[in-house]
Amino acid sequence: MSESKFSKNLIKLRCEVCKMVNYYTRKNKKKVERKIETSKFCKHCRRHTKHKEAKK
Repeated sequence: MSESKFSKNLIKLRCEVCKMVNYYTRKNKKKVERKIETSKFCKHCRRHTKHKEAKK
């Protein structure tokens, strides 16, 4: 089975504090070259922390 066009752009967002993967999102790799970094709620830390793009 071939990979869909949506799964190619899928990236993981990992919590900087506890290092757990909590979110998955997509990005346009042609336009956005840097790693994505956002503030999200971590259910393991139970607070808002920085989430950064992780390796596949």
